[in-house]
Amino acid sequence: MKDSAADAKKVLTYLTQQNRPYSAGDIFSNLHKEVGKTAVVKVLEELAQQGKIREKVYGKQKAYMVCQSDAAEMSEEEMSKMDTETATLQAELSKLETECRSKEAALGGLTSAMTTEEAEKQVEQVTREVKEMEDRLTQIKSGTNHVSPAEKEKICKDYEVMTKSYRKRKRMAMEVVDSILEGYPKSKKQLLEEIGVETDEDSGFKPPTDR
Repeated sequence: MKDSAADAKKVLTYLTQQNRPYSAGDIFSNLHKEVGKTAVVKVLEELAQQGKIREKVYGKQKAYMVCQSDAAEMSEEEMSKMDTETATLQAELSKLETECRSKEAALGGLTSAMTTEEAEKQVEQVTREVKEMEDRLTQIKSGTNHVSPAEKEKICKDYEVMTKSYRKRKRMAMEVVDSILEGYPKSKKQLLEEIGVETDEDSGFKPPTDR
């Protein structure tokens, strides 16, 4: 009982000092979790039943504010204006919560994907392999190094596989870079320089083409 009374006093004191509407979640956070979230909800309901605070419902959200000591100090127009402001704030809060969940989901996807360094290494590896394949293919087509039709077919197929792998890994690397760019204050070129990623153009590498 003592803890409950102390919790009620903290919540009521906070609402009185702030003199503006707050949701249970806001109060829980603003009190720095001194009062448990479940306890905050219970205390608010009890204070509302006791007539010490007012409860307003906006869709799925509830807002609480301390009752004015003198009702005459606030006109109906002022109360209506405050209700409108509260509803606007609740709508903004809901929007921010939705955006926050969306950002958290996007961040989760990024953390589960390969890192920029890993993507860069894979692109470099595939680039080297594609270059080796192109050199071998050039020799075969020039006739300077005779090979059997079966070996030639195998090399061509390997080239196609490596080309597709190169394009896929390059796309994945660029997707990671683009995701970082959403919160990066500088240009894409500056980002690539900062993390040490060398593009095809920088290295003079000509991307493979379909054969």
